[in-house]
Amino acid sequence: MQKVLNLLPESIRDTALLRIFGFTKIPMLWFIKPSVVKMDDETCIVKVPLNRKTKNHLNSMYFGVLSAAADCAGGLTAMKHIMNSGKKVSLAFKDFHADFYKRAEGDTLFTNTQGKEIAQFVQDVIESGERMHMPVHIIATVPSKFGDEPVAEFTLTLSLKLKY
Repeated sequence: MQKVLNLLPESIRDTALLRIFGFTKIPMLWFIKPSVVKMDDETCIVKVPLNRKTKNHLNSMYFGVLSAAADCAGGLTAMKHIMNSGKKVSLAFKDFHADFYKRAEGDTLFTNTQGKEIAQFVQDVIESGERMHMPVHIIATVPSKFGDEPVAEFTLTLSLKLKY
């Protein structure tokens, strides 16, 4: 399976891994069909389409979908650094804060720009062996309607612990 995935362009491979993870571990992620737009050392951008499955009665993205996608943008970065470390690290979010500014009335991008900080955080957790927490900030935008202006901002507290 890994050999087949390695033949794909990186954004398609990351999307495939995210969707497989969703299908096997968190069915809600499979249902909303997130795609990885960009994933590098600093930035993770996840896109969720606005469609019949993801919108509410006001024809904007349902807040539960917005929350799940913010989880993806923050968690995917941490998962990738954990996988690269070769160690087993438990990943969870301890708490969640959201500010909603406008209705997300189109395909929505969820951007996390803390990749390097999260990479260092993963290393710190591995070295200490203790459970540690870090706030992760996610910004949601709808480029087709509002350009780079945020429609929502999220802060999730990433909680990691080395498994023995």
